[in-house]
Amino acid sequence: MIRSHRTATGFCAAAILLAAVACGSNSPSNSTSSAKDQLTYVTAFGAAGRDAFAWVAEQKGYFRQAGIDVKIELGKAAGENLKALASGKAQFTSLDLTGAMISAGAKNSTAYRDFRAVLAIHQRTLVSIMAMQGSGISTPKDLTGKKIAAAANSVNQLLFPGYAKLAGIDTAGIHWIAVQPVQLGPALASGKADALSTFLIGRPTIEKATVQARSKHVVVFPYSTYLPDLFGNATVTTAALAAKQPDLVKRFRAALLKGLKYTIQHPDEAGKLLHAKHPETDAAAATQEIKLMTPAVTAEGTANIGVITEARMQGALTSLERAGVIQPGMTPQDVVDFAAMKSS
Repeated sequence: MIRSHRTATGFCAAAILLAAVACGSNSPSNSTSSAKDQLTYVTAFGAAGRDAFAWVAEQKGYFRQAGIDVKIELGKAAGENLKALASGKAQFTSLDLTGAMISAGAKNSTAYRDFRAVLAIHQRTLVSIMAMQGSGISTPKDLTGKKIAAAANSVNQLLFPGYAKLAGIDTAGIHWIAVQPVQLGPALASGKADALSTFLIGRPTIEKATVQARSKHVVVFPYSTYLPDLFGNATVTTAALAAKQPDLVKRFRAALLKGLKYTIQHPDEAGKLLHAKHPETDAAAATQEIKLMTPAVTAEGTANIGVITEARMQGALTSLERAGVIQPGMTPQDVVDFAAMKSS
């Protein structure tokens, strides 16, 4: 009898244990289970310091903890990144949000419009104009009649008419020169261009080229001086994914946000981690870029890193409308998935 009782007890214990394991494995809150959502994320542009937070989120296990298996691919530019979303090749990408809004809100635009921002990487636009000291360009108005270099069809050029209008720049005679991003510094140093337009975080690279060639530093005119409401890079997804899989969007956003916060808190570690994943990216340069972008990340306060409010987005839309670079009618809900901003 004792043996039978022990056997029955053993069977019951085993059954209870198996049931517990089964329940645990089926629980939606068990984000560390082997079953994970798989998706592709495209960086804003290549493997630069500004994009290091994605690899930080990967290497620190933030995606895994969120129950997501993420494939990180290198981005090219806003237009190409939006094509990846539209085609279904990617579910999330980072890009210059202002540029995407201009493309979507332009008159007779055929650009992809069904994107929704879920995370603000830069709370301020980083677009700027740079010229060499002593070149005769000491104020934005001095750009009249000059040659300005920029990446073709970039936000720098798309936003310039609005910036020029507010800064009082006479655009007559201004000539744009399309160059590859890596050639911006040499174009300015060689005199091929009188000025260039690039992100503020690119200043060290530009000055390295001008100092080596002419022992000249640069003067910088940030677009944010006249357009303070505009966002810089943001992470976006498709409107369809935001509507159909809000939990996945929230989990991905939370993991990426943790990566962003860790990156700006540990820029040296993030730079080294990025270099380890992509040896062609210099760790010191990546670290410097992270430090330079941090003021834009924390511009609304550390408690609001990553957040896009309806009021801020309305201000950005109003600024772009007044600058004449988008048509009236676009709403904050057309651009942002505000549900993703709310904690689960």
